[in-house]
Amino acid sequence: MKGVWKTSKKRRNHSPEYKSKVALAAIKGDKTLTELSQQYGINSNLIVKWKKQLIEQSSEVFASGKGLAPDRESEIQSLQAKIGQLTMENDFLSKTLGR
Repeated sequence: MKGVWKTSKKRRNHSPEYKSKVALAAIKGDKTLTELSQQYGINSNLIVKWKKQLIEQSSEVFASGKGLAPDRESEIQSLQAKIGQLTMENDFLSKTLGR
């Protein structure tokens, strides 16, 4: 195929915040899919997909009873332990160096 140029579009990655914003707008129903597609500059099929994901996975938000993912609690505990360790090391070094 001589003379034919292939143009490659870079695939865009949308943040979870952006996806939820678009999906919530679709769930609201104030605008049509076409209007939302034009507003956000994305394909209407993508909006339908994100809306479906939001509806199907919305129960996971309330699964832990706190509204936070269970792994967040362990992350917080890990970070608090690291802060404690660094504080002890800092105190030890301060005493050793006579500051």
